[in-house]
Amino acid sequence: MECGLFHSRIQGGIVQLLSSPLPSAFLVDRSSLGSRSSFLKIHNKINSKPSLFLLEPSFRCQSSRKSAIQAATQLADINWDSIGFGLVSTDYMYIAKSLKDGEFSEGELHRFGPIQLSPSAGILNYGQGLFEGLKAYQREDGSILLFRPEENALRMRLGAERMCMPSPTVEHFVDAVKKVVVANKCWIPPSGKGSLYIRPLLMGTGTVLGLAPAPEYTFLIFVSPVGNYFKEGLAPINLIVENEFHRAIPGGTGGVKTVGNYAAVLKAQSTAKAKGYSDVLYLDSIHKKYLEEVSSCNVFVVKDNVISTPAINGTILPGITRKSVIEVARTQGFLVEERLVTVDELLDADEVFCTGTAVVVSPVGSITYLGKRVEYGKNAVSCVSGLLYNVLTSLQMGLSEDPLGWTVIID
Repeated sequence: MECGLFHSRIQGGIVQLLSSPLPSAFLVDRSSLGSRSSFLKIHNKINSKPSLFLLEPSFRCQSSRKSAIQAATQLADINWDSIGFGLVSTDYMYIAKSLKDGEFSEGELHRFGPIQLSPSAGILNYGQGLFEGLKAYQREDGSILLFRPEENALRMRLGAERMCMPSPTVEHFVDAVKKVVVANKCWIPPSGKGSLYIRPLLMGTGTVLGLAPAPEYTFLIFVSPVGNYFKEGLAPINLIVENEFHRAIPGGTGGVKTVGNYAAVLKAQSTAKAKGYSDVLYLDSIHKKYLEEVSSCNVFVVKDNVISTPAINGTILPGITRKSVIEVARTQGFLVEERLVTVDELLDADEVFCTGTAVVVSPVGSITYLGKRVEYGKNAVSCVSGLLYNVLTSLQMGLSEDPLGWTVIID
């Protein structure tokens, strides 16, 4: 399989993929998008509570001292070309509280800042919390796109059931995401410069002392403009396979996006990064030979025309980007298998890549296992991963049509 056959290019405003043509529905003439439209207006109530939210962000949008509607009409004063993946304090966050019957209040927008939390809150004492991650993209005409937000809502509800927590409905989740994105529109990077990362949180904020579910929960969403997750950008990353520490165990919580799953990987990840690796790839905790996932990404192995990825079995997070990549790969003629994948197959692969909301699709340049280093394609964006990255990001950013109905337009 020739790598060059799968590289994409943008020519004449149309996304073209060589030797692996997209369905016509995936192609779009960007000139048809028209001129930049006026920015969105905020129709939601902005309710600031100084007793709860005390500190101002380090800087705000140029017009944030004016009304909220005016604040959404100008871009923040940021060097969009140098933005990385780190927190930038924006203007507003969304907060809703659960009622005694488990239903959530309508919720309101508040100024971004610290929140009051009892030392005996369930999230602090027993880790009763979940989070999600999704992105908003700005198109050239000024409209905003969300990518499959209902999938994040459904995954949060699944995780909440496992963690004995109430959860907002899918409709509530998506509506809240829209509200906080619109309120922070000036922080969405211009088209092609990045995205607005959206972080929904579900936390047990009610007070507990003995081990029990919290009596009250908070649904909170904040946002931050971001660029590439890995410092390598789109260049291949270097992973080390971890054979001592494990991310998850059968019957545990590895299959849901609970906060404790991520603290557990910090030690191995910190050690790996100190040695110059980008991240850690974990094996199963029983046989110690089957791939699970990277610290915050799903992993894919390519051999000939077959793409294999570990099956969802309770220890692996059901990634939304993972799910999307599988569906896109099949439209491109690849055979995709979800099954047990051994570390030996990994070392014998033609190509390896990772997927996730933050990284999208990231090619792997090398894998190190028990002191043995295996290198993959030398190109900055490899064969299959390059193809899938271009198809997926073209959908996410509105550069191609969306025949699958995955994007949600906020206008």
